[in-house]
Amino acid sequence: MTDSDQKWYFDTSTGDVTQGKKHGWDTRMGPYDTEDAARRALATARARSEAADEWDED
Repeated sequence: MTDSDQKWYFDTSTGDVTQGKKHGWDTRMGPYDTEDAARRALATARARSEAADEWDED
């Protein structure tokens, strides 16, 4: 089993969280170390985007 098979991923098209690469790369976010981190993928991306936008405005 490879390291990426043990990591967690979030599928943006279905909202599913899976362990290992089960879906195509075009809708997959990750890898994440924990299932919980994968479930928070969209919130994490949103927060990082907002922080980057604020930095750009400065």
